[in-house]
Amino acid sequence: MRTIRHSEQTLRTALISKTPELVAQYESFDAGELRLMNEAFQPNSVLFEPITLHSESDWMTSHPEVPQDFEQFFNDPKRKIPSPEKCSIYIQSIGSLGNTRLISDEYIKWLKGYCEAFFYGLTVKLLEPIPVSATRCSFRVTENTQNLQIHAGDILKFLKRKKPRNAFCVVGVTMIDLYPRDSWNFVFGQASLTDGVGIFSFARYSDAFYSECHKGKGQKLVVSSSSDYSVFDNYCVPEITGVLLLRSCKALLRWIEEEPADVPGRTPKPAREEAANWPERMAVFKEWKEWIVKCLAVLQK
Repeated sequence: MRTIRHSEQTLRTALISKTPELVAQYESFDAGELRLMNEAFQPNSVLFEPITLHSESDWMTSHPEVPQDFEQFFNDPKRKIPSPEKCSIYIQSIGSLGNTRLISDEYIKWLKGYCEAFFYGLTVKLLEPIPVSATRCSFRVTENTQNLQIHAGDILKFLKRKKPRNAFCVVGVTMIDLYPRDSWNFVFGQASLTDGVGIFSFARYSDAFYSECHKGKGQKLVVSSSSDYSVFDNYCVPEITGVLLLRSCKALLRWIEEEPADVPGRTPKPAREEAANWPERMAVFKEWKEWIVKCLAVLQK
């Protein structure tokens, strides 16, 4: 296990832009905002802890990349920003996200609500859920685990074809594991910044994914042809748990505290036996709420 720490000067150089537009914004910060920003530059900050690498298989260790500071990110000509004509984020669920349709609908609403809170000012819309077969993507069965995987690049091509005209981006979400090419074991997600499309799998956010009870339900999957999508019918997906929800969404205080109101057209609540196992938002995000409250205390000090 290795911890990556940087000096205050290194952090300031990497995170503060010299672009006049942003400098003007920095200069308009009030005392509380400056305190919170300066907290991020402290190597021993209790709010912004250093990155810990747990093993040699961690991404930063196994896939070294050229560092990018905020100045480079902000001035990247390929960076996209919303416009009045393209101000909507679309979420496309692919395959079942939960054990039942109602649980799947509840989970996708969590993601939608979180996106609306995080990307404040943008509209978040849900596209009609589709089965894997609708994408006509390539897929495979892993030999050692008997888990199904779908080709991330094929999904991106599908999303690009059906991207609405007013979309800032379309993000596909799935509980099926992904792979980007034959030589790779898996990938959590993949995106095209220029096309404004992305795909992400939450399958490995569930601890159950790595358990024997999940691996192909203990049965050997048989695929008769590259177009036999029936193999996805009733495929075992990880159970929606508090841990999975926490890993899916980082916390925002108002979103954590508010309970969605019953409104016309809202998806019916899960049946009594399903609701009994549905995680409570306040319990799931307890620690994240405490962290946000500490940040607000710095702002309001």
